[in-house]
Amino acid sequence: MEARSITAQVPMGPRLLQDPQELVPELAEVSAALFKATGNRSVPRTTVSLVQLRAGQIVGSTYLTVLHTGFLRKAGESEERITAVASWQDAPYFTGAERAALALVEAVLRPSAHGERVSDELYAQAAEHYDDRALMTLTIAIGQVSFFIPIALIAKPVPGRSFTDPWV
Repeated sequence: MEARSITAQVPMGPRLLQDPQELVPELAEVSAALFKATGNRSVPRTTVSLVQLRAGQIVGSTYLTVLHTGFLRKAGESEERITAVASWQDAPYFTGAERAALALVEAVLRPSAHGERVSDELYAQAAEHYDDRALMTLTIAIGQVSFFIPIALIAKPVPGRSFTDPWV
């Protein structure tokens, strides 16, 4: 496969022309269940979106990055906080709890040269900010975005389109 020139324009159309939910109707149930699980209020919705934005950035998905940036804007998050997610480690805009959540998503999605991805130390740091229910909710939030990463990367929905209408 030939690599695209860095200066070539990226086409503005989905790679998969049919909505995945039309092809696999069960996807709607899975999506709704994951959204319900992450919306149980044990973790602020903005924290979930920060984590999922970071996941989109890590895997290089414009669709997920634009989607979660939009969610954060609608929630009233500042441009400084949204922009700084990419460099959260040295940004002054995040709470200790948000930092722990961002560290977890990075540990899960990035290979570790030092053994296991989520170390006992990282888990303990996250547990200082989140109880067991909230930690499981964060885990599900990472799993939720991870579930949709292959769809975003393989099917290539159009960035910036509505979450429910990215295929037209």
